[in-house]
Amino acid sequence: MRILLVEDDSLLGDGLRVGLGQDDHAVDWVRDGAAADAALRADRFALVILDLGLPRLTGLEVLRALRGRGDTTPVLILTARDAVTDRISGLDAGADDYLVKPFDLGELKARIRALVRRAAGRGSPEIRHGHLVLDPVAHAVTMSGKSIELSRTEFAVLHELMQNAGRVLSRERLEASLYGFGGEIDSNAVEVYVHRLRRKLGAGFIKTIRGVGYLVEKAVERD
Repeated sequence: MRILLVEDDSLLGDGLRVGLGQDDHAVDWVRDGAAADAALRADRFALVILDLGLPRLTGLEVLRALRGRGDTTPVLILTARDAVTDRISGLDAGADDYLVKPFDLGELKARIRALVRRAAGRGSPEIRHGHLVLDPVAHAVTMSGKSIELSRTEFAVLHELMQNAGRVLSRERLEASLYGFGGEIDSNAVEVYVHRLRRKLGAGFIKTIRGVGYLVEKAVERD
């Protein structure tokens, strides 16, 4: 999952980038409001972690501009400002959640999972598609109750596809979900991981939409 982290504190920003990367999140870290605004206009993110006290543009200015464009990307405000009025201002500006520094990394990760789950309209952290179940908390995948062994990168690609079931994702979008693993991404990396997933999950589970990208169809709900 690709996250935009907007934090001007170098020590905290680096710690969050590493800590969230351990959960296989691809973290784009910027250190001022203008850079955050530019990133949000240019790219799509699953979630934004936004500090309020930023140089160039404040966190509230970034947030208001984002919501003013009709962008509904989940935003979690992360700040040292603990006054009730500050929380009200952030939430009224369009934030989805608020966490005051200092905080526990485990709680931040849980709030991230809850926000993404809410945005996808799910009540449970598990993502289900027929007999296939992906658990982002346990980092596990099962099919008909049987465990499916996936590498970290295979899991990241599958998570992105299942979380967006019914939508075609471009190769570039899927590549973005792998940025957090460091180093250069080979031009055929997505094709390689999709091929491996098809071998493990069945050839028809991930469909190729020629010239557009890849698709996991929405699961058919049965009465």
